Amino acid sequence: MPPPADIVKVAIEWPGAFPKLMEIDQKKPLLAIIKEVCEGWSLANPETLALQNADATNFYITEKNRNNIKNGSILRLTTSAAQMALQLHERIQSSSMDIKLEALKDLANSSRDITFAQEFINLDGISLLTQMVESGTERYQKLQKIMKPCFGELLSFTLTAFVELMDHGIVSWDTFSLAFIKKIASFVCKSAMDTAVLQRSLAILESMVLNSQDLYQKVAQEITIGQLIPHLQGTDQDIQTYTIAVINALFLKAPEEKRQFDEDSVNILDCPLTEMAHILAQKQLRSIILSNVIRSNKPINDEMAHQLYVLQVLTFNLLEDRMMTKMDPQDQAQRDIIFELRRIAFDVECESNNSGSIEKRKSMYTRDYKKLGFINHVNPAVDFTQIPPGMLALDNMLYFARHHQDAYIRIVLENSSREDKHECPFGRSSIELTKMLCEILRVGELPSENCHDFHPMFFTHDRSFEEFFCICIQLLNKTWKEMRATSEDFNKVMQVVKEQITRALTIKPNSLDQFKSRLQNLSYTEILKLRQSERMNQEDFQSRPILELREKIQPEIMELIKQQRLNRLCEGTCFRKISSRRRQDKFWYCRLSPNHKVLHYGDLEESPQGEVAHESLQDKLPVADIKAVVTGKDCPHMKEKGALKQNKELLELAFSVLYESDEYLNFIAPDKHEYCVWTDGLNALLGKEMTSEFTRSDMDTLLNMEMKLRLLDLENIQIPEVPPPIPKEPSNYDFVYDCN
Repeated sequence: MPPPADIVKVAIEWPGAFPKLMEIDQKKPLLAIIKEVCEGWSLANPETLALQNADATNFYITEKNRNNIKNGSILRLTTSAAQMALQLHERIQSSSMDIKLEALKDLANSSRDITFAQEFINLDGISLLTQMVESGTERYQKLQKIMKPCFGELLSFTLTAFVELMDHGIVSWDTFSLAFIKKIASFVCKSAMDTAVLQRSLAILESMVLNSQDLYQKVAQEITIGQLIPHLQGTDQDIQTYTIAVINALFLKAPEEKRQFDEDSVNILDCPLTEMAHILAQKQLRSIILSNVIRSNKPINDEMAHQLYVLQVLTFNLLEDRMMTKMDPQDQAQRDIIFELRRIAFDVECESNNSGSIEKRKSMYTRDYKKLGFINHVNPAVDFTQIPPGMLALDNMLYFARHHQDAYIRIVLENSSREDKHECPFGRSSIELTKMLCEILRVGELPSENCHDFHPMFFTHDRSFEEFFCICIQLLNKTWKEMRATSEDFNKVMQVVKEQITRALTIKPNSLDQFKSRLQNLSYTEILKLRQSERMNQEDFQSRPILELREKIQPEIMELIKQQRLNRLCEGTCFRKISSRRRQDKFWYCRLSPNHKVLHYGDLEESPQGEVAHESLQDKLPVADIKAVVTGKDCPHMKEKGALKQNKELLELAFSVLYESDEYLNFIAPDKHEYCVWTDGLNALLGKEMTSEFTRSDMDTLLNMEMKLRLLDLENIQIPEVPPPIPKEPSNYDFVYDCN
């Protein structure tokens, strides 16, 4: 009979005593359970004790979270959160530097637990930490030269504890003084500062800016772009990530109203959002990020990718104001831009003495505006009253005309001279293309919290959006000609162009030139081929009945793959041994027993030909004793001094089996295929998911094959509505044994 649902079997530890196995009744109060545990060990004052998870988190068990306790959990009896908070509150004020340092270490670790954090905050612990940051640094100022490492550690753990406590959202950020903000900002502005202190200080500044408009204004007086840039020029990616995060926070909270600023001494927040782009360009922030982050030798981690994505989104959002601004047909300055487009395209000199009548000039303007591809030939300004894209489309057209003049003139003249109704209207195309690019790049939308989709090419140019437009408008003209489109096909052309752009962006080109090259390979003909290929591969695979069939088949395929992996483990594999001193050709063999209960392994003198019998393998490891499978850098033999010198390929083939107490069976697979087979097979034995590339590939292949077989068309075969009759039994069954 299974145990009641409210009964949980756990082990409870106490220092100096054997762990106690007991059943916890979740219906009983937690204090009653603690008293019961204390009685078993004859411990007094149970009200000062509490239960804690005996894992890396060390989180306290409370009435709120006790339902998370699972069968087999290991708990620890320890000092209660209230007592621990009181003790640490006293110890961090000790006059002894050693006691203070150890207390701050414990505080930084314990503050991750919201139960402890609440108790420490109730003792006004946040105020104590801020006072230590404000005044404590001066107290030990004279000792910095002889105690610099200790001073750095004290400050580092103080700030870490502060960050962890504030992350729980119990205390408002609006409560902090200007002195504290100045002190944190000073840590960021100093050229030589402890890495951990700098990292925590940047994190605090980011949180201040994001969580409080008042603090945001105060931070404005302390931090400048120039003071943040040196942190991007270092080699520590964590520091670079936090620095960009601060810039993003400042960028995100910048006011929208316009203000005057001085470029040489401007604080980053003394300016409005509309001036941010100019300041960032002045300080060469983009080029510094490109050279020191994006093109550095270190791979970009997920957090850095997210911050770059946020910066990309916020930069493009600067275009929103122009995108949502309608053109005023009566504004002469805006009308002059259209005149400039006409002048560049047709090289029209200023008519001497305004020769000709007004009617004649109007007729000439109308003709030229028609050649430029505007919808309204009489007053093109009306074309830019649609929002989006508003004035942004006109900005792009002018940029293209001025910076890529030859391409602009060629497109306009090429299409204006055609008489076969196949001309591509430059004006209308530019307006619709600008709108499409804003949709693709989601201009005006706030950045997503979990997205890492940044494009390196947008960090390669100060006017990346305009350059992006220039490449795409030439693509549009090229695709128009390839499709031999007319005005009736305008929307079809725009759909193809959108597909060309989005497909080219998926490869994350490193430069605008690489993006342009990718587009060259995505002609209209190639798009048609890709569409046809995808249609043949997917066809109606997205319909609901097909998806339901796919879900039904998938477990069968996964079981088939699992059996194949286990069968391969039963056959066994020869592994090579790697000496810590030098590489030697020594081998050992490992195979799984046919009943899947034991791993047999043993050393070999030479590489075997074929399988090795169980009887010749000296050692055994019951599968039931296996606790976990670890791979790569987590393997013990990859952490050893000698193994660290091995190449990257060896690291990718290493895996280990953990059994008993810190005992490992270490493997180095002969190739990637065997690595996937063994890690999959071992995970299958442990009841875990098989996650290798090999499994994903096999799943896709077998699943697609099975789906196609089940959905195979039966041509010219009429399926009867009623089953056919069963034939009569044969007169004899001798044919079964006829071997001739």
